[in-house]
Amino acid sequence: QVQLVESGGDLVQAGGSLRLSCAASGIIFSINDMGWYRQAPGKQRELVARITDGGSTNYADSVKGRFTISRDNAKNTVYLQMDSLKPEDTAVYYCNAEVRTSIIIPLRGYWGQGTQVTVSS
Repeated sequence: QVQLVESGGDLVQAGGSLRLSCAASGIIFSINDMGWYRQAPGKQRELVARITDGGSTNYADSVKGRFTISRDNAKNTVYLQMDSLKPEDTAVYYCNAEVRTSIIIPLRGYWGQGTQVTVSS
């Protein structure tokens, strides 16, 4: 199967920066889109940013200009550089990847376990 392991979450002051990483491992034939979502207490999980295998990106309006998503296809890893962090960015951040485990098996979405980001004011 496929595992996604996130790292990089931490407690940071407002205005600070963090870099999240998510590495996919296991039986992987190819990976299409990869992305980051977040879920704050009492709220629904929401898209933060996504990136295609070709490098095209899209962002939630709330993070445009502050967050940057990137990926290293050779390492099956996606990153999220978060700058100018605000208290409202506090949430558990989840990695998502659309993975094909063989040429005959359709794409399937996988999720990581989440990493906590806390921004203090």
